[in-house]
Amino acid sequence: MSQYDVIIIGAGHNGLVCAAYLLKAGKSVLLLEKRSIPGGAATTEESLPEEAPGFKFNLCAIDHEFIHLGPVVEELELKKYGLDYLYCDPVLFCPQPDGKYFLGHKSVDKTCEEIARYSERDAQKYGEFIHYWQRVLNAIAPIFNAPPKSIIDITGNYNFDKIKDLLSLLGTPDKILDFARTMLSSPQDMLEEWFDTEVVKAPLARLAAEMSIPPSQKGMSVGAIMMAMRHNPGMARPRGGTGALTQALVNRVTSLGGEILCDRGVERILVDNNRAVGVRVDGGQEYRAKEGVISNIDAKRVFLDLINPGDVDSSDPNLRDRVDRRIVNNNESILKLDCALSEMPRFEAYNHQDEYLIGSVVIADSVHHVEESHSLCQLGRIPDENPSIYAVVPTVLDPSMAPEGKHTLWVEFFAPYQIHGAEGTGQNGTGWTDELKNKVADRLIDKLSDYAPNLKNSIIARRVESPAELGARLGSYKGNHYHIDMTLDQMIFFRPLPEIANYKTPIDGLFLTGAGTHPGGSISGMPGRNCARVFLFQQQPMSQTLKDATNSVKSMANSVFNLSS
Repeated sequence: MSQYDVIIIGAGHNGLVCAAYLLKAGKSVLLLEKRSIPGGAATTEESLPEEAPGFKFNLCAIDHEFIHLGPVVEELELKKYGLDYLYCDPVLFCPQPDGKYFLGHKSVDKTCEEIARYSERDAQKYGEFIHYWQRVLNAIAPIFNAPPKSIIDITGNYNFDKIKDLLSLLGTPDKILDFARTMLSSPQDMLEEWFDTEVVKAPLARLAAEMSIPPSQKGMSVGAIMMAMRHNPGMARPRGGTGALTQALVNRVTSLGGEILCDRGVERILVDNNRAVGVRVDGGQEYRAKEGVISNIDAKRVFLDLINPGDVDSSDPNLRDRVDRRIVNNNESILKLDCALSEMPRFEAYNHQDEYLIGSVVIADSVHHVEESHSLCQLGRIPDENPSIYAVVPTVLDPSMAPEGKHTLWVEFFAPYQIHGAEGTGQNGTGWTDELKNKVADRLIDKLSDYAPNLKNSIIARRVESPAELGARLGSYKGNHYHIDMTLDQMIFFRPLPEIANYKTPIDGLFLTGAGTHPGGSISGMPGRNCARVFLFQQQPMSQTLKDATNSVKSMANSVFNLSS
């Protein structure tokens, strides 16, 4: 029977990040992945090998923003292991039915110039809006890069500029109350307060909705940072696709002596005397862990499916019920469409320039259009009559992902996981069928073709993945690629529940990481890094506390007094 210090369930990017930090600390680590390749939602694959050989597709994640808010790339030296980020500029293009279009550049000033073609006031307000939300981003980013209950870690992440941004947002009691009110507002509230024109409001609403919430969702005004991040630190994609990040992490993990076994779906976490001691995979083979087991999959599957109910109940008699009933998913998932193209889409009625397609393309005709597209999902209805779409043509920035002169199209469409009235039918009882998913994909192509008429005739082949299929491939509960909703009540020290929010669980030696833990979904590596810190602290609490405190003091001193480290 094989034995390691640590076993990690799931070789998604957070699991790989976590493994790398543990290996650097001298631990022996085994990662077990149910698919035939590592990466989870961060893979790039030739998924149409017969119909479109040589075309590479990002099967889920594509635009990387959050990872640039943390130190993972630098600390793990991922550039040495093959990672090469290509930054997008422009970052966003949104054509609208009346012939207007929003073009967002990495430069705020250039973006304001574009907006001024329609509204001088909105151009001025846009600069102020982005400046405000970038200060918010700087003020809260230190919280992302630390365990949510670790005051020492969080404090150490604040340098002088971040403290200054925090104080500028708070200041007087009235400013504190106004900031709190802002945080409790919705993205739509913010956009209506700041802007007049739909050409500005609609694309910003669509980006805010990337957190899988409608723009009217109270308590989610922070979704406004999605555009602010595209300006600074910027939006990038790994050369060769998102899978290149995974490959760099695999290279780093294996260079440190870590092992990754694919086609090893874990069927049971083994618990002995309230301690996680290993796992059993499909087929019966067991692997033992001397120090702990870390799960990179969601808490619902961990506590409801992978652990003997008696073992969970003996550690916390209320946990299974709370995990089952208290963790919320709003039924919103993704229908994914990938196309191999003979030529790039051309938006001729919108002053087409190839560079417009370097960033992402959003089809958001109005704030109401975006609202309807998300609200209908929660009701179990498919919003395909007039779909709102997030699309990317990755090959404009990175031609290596298709044969010379050809292109790929990546389309994300928010759709319900469970279709109302179709319970118990179709794929995994969700109501989705091959016929239905292709009918919806046809409507997405129709909508995009309203803006880029050459699209239909340029499609060489396509791949359509329903929410049910995506959920099964990723192993995500109800097709939620964030594991659980990214709403205020399930963030920071509430994610996924207060009692398991610091990556630890009531079962000794069992830890959680991944999108369902702080700070949440997206490509960041932060949950993996934070979990590794908590795990190592558990092994050497006093020395780790002294080290963290020393680093925090040094960081603050360097920032305040401009000392060199």
